[in-house]
Amino acid sequence: MTSLDFGPLVLGGNTFGWTSDVKESFAVLDAFVEAGGRSIDTADVYSAWVPGNSGGDSEAIIGQWLAERGGRDDVVIATKVCAFESRPGLSAANIRAAVDESLTRLQTDYIDLYYAHRDDDTITQDEYVAAFGALVAEGKVREVGASNFAADRLRSAVDIAARSAVAPFTIAQDKYSLVERDIEGSLQPTLIELGIVELPYSSLASGFLTGKYRPGVSVDSARAGSAGAYLEQPQNVELLDTLDDIAAAHGTSVTAVSLAWLRQQDAVGAPIASARTVEQVAPLVESFELVLTAEELARLV
Repeated sequence: MTSLDFGPLVLGGNTFGWTSDVKESFAVLDAFVEAGGRSIDTADVYSAWVPGNSGGDSEAIIGQWLAERGGRDDVVIATKVCAFESRPGLSAANIRAAVDESLTRLQTDYIDLYYAHRDDDTITQDEYVAAFGALVAEGKVREVGASNFAADRLRSAVDIAARSAVAPFTIAQDKYSLVERDIEGSLQPTLIELGIVELPYSSLASGFLTGKYRPGVSVDSARAGSAGAYLEQPQNVELLDTLDDIAAAHGTSVTAVSLAWLRQQDAVGAPIASARTVEQVAPLVESFELVLTAEELARLV
C-alpha cells in the first residue's frame, strides 16, 4: 500500500519543454498548486522527441520551479527510468546512474515516486527489483512504481520484493480512460488483489475527452491526429453526447466529468492529466471535488 497522498489529480509534466516553454510551464505549475494540486508526474525522457531537446527537459523545468518557489515537501514528485535513449533499460547500473541524474535536474535530494517506465525483459526481475529497493533503503526514493507492466510481470515483481524483503512496487501507471479500457481485463483485478494504486495516464485520450474534438471541427494541437482518430468510432461520438449531458447537469466541463469518472474506478488513486496553458488548468481543477452519481457512472459504462 502507498503512503503517498496524490490528491484528486496528478499534473502531467510531459508538456513542459515541449508545447509549454519555461514561462508557461511555471505558470501552469503555479496555478495547479494554488488551486490545491500537490502531485506532479514527469520522466527522464520528457521531452527528448522535440528537435533541439536532449531529454530531461521537463525534469529541469520542474527543478527550476522548485528552486525558485520552494515548498519541496508540499508536492509529490514522480519521475521514471528506462525509456530515455541516453539511459535505456532497467539494469541496476542504469537505474542508479539515471536516478542521480534525475535528482540533479529536479534539484532535490529525494524523489517521492520512481517508476520503471516500462518492463525490461533483458534484465532479470531480481536485479531491477533489488536496485529499486536499494534506492528506497538509501532514502533517494520514497516509493517505487511500475508503468506499462503486464499483470503477470507485476505480480512476479511484487513476489520477488517480498521474498527479498525490499520495497515493492506500490503504484502502477497505465493508459486508461473512457475510451481506452484494456486494463479492465487482467491488470485491474491484479492491482486490486495486490493493493497497488493505479495512476492512469492519457486520462483525456490526447485531448479527445475534453470535448473539443467533434465531427467536422478542426483543432490546432500537436495531438490533433491521435485525438481526432477517436471520432472514427461511432460509440465515441455518442459518448461525447452523454458527457455533454452529465457536464450540463453539474454545471461543469466535459474534461472534469471524464476525470471524475476515472478517479471513481476501482484501484484508481488519481488520474494524470496535463495542461499546455494556464487556461487548461481550470477544467482540471473542476474535477477535484466532482463526484458522479451511480446513475451517471452507469451511463458511462
